[in-house]
Amino acid sequence: MATKSKTEAAGTRGVRVIKKYPNRRLYDTDTSSYITLAEVKALVMGNEPFVVRDAKTNEDLTRSILLQIILEEESAGAPIFTEQVLANIIRFYGHAMQDFMGSYLEKNIQVFMDLQQKMTEQGGGLNPEAWKQFMNLQSPMMQGMMGTYLEQSRNALTQMQEQMQKNSEQMLAALGLKR
Repeated sequence: MATKSKTEAAGTRGVRVIKKYPNRRLYDTDTSSYITLAEVKALVMGNEPFVVRDAKTNEDLTRSILLQIILEEESAGAPIFTEQVLANIIRFYGHAMQDFMGSYLEKNIQVFMDLQQKMTEQGGGLNPEAWKQFMNLQSPMMQGMMGTYLEQSRNALTQMQEQMQKNSEQMLAALGLKR
């Protein structure tokens, strides 16, 4: 009878657990070894499901580790976010629109990732010059894909606005201010 490898066992167990110790070290319970933040980034890049837990309290620290990876990437040279974008994101914290903004960003990033996947599938085997031409916004294929992306983005914003209006109407009704 064959025994399962750790990778196979992890697949049946579900999410990989990484423990964070007070000395700031990360311990991968699947491989029974300490790992670096770069290795956690590799898990993200490989779409491996994982959770980071405080070794003492079992508190979920996954978000803080992901933010730490983003901070390192943003500091490394070619940031994604401009200072203006970061300032605008900060302004949404504590704002009535905070939940909607998070949802809106999440939907748009997913649409953009779907677009990227589609471009990769359609542009397989292209050399750098062909990729440059393919990425040119003047190409009909690129215009079609960007049109789809913009339409999906517009739909996400419309859904967000409709949800806000619905929530406002419910709140006013609850306060007895709506007929």
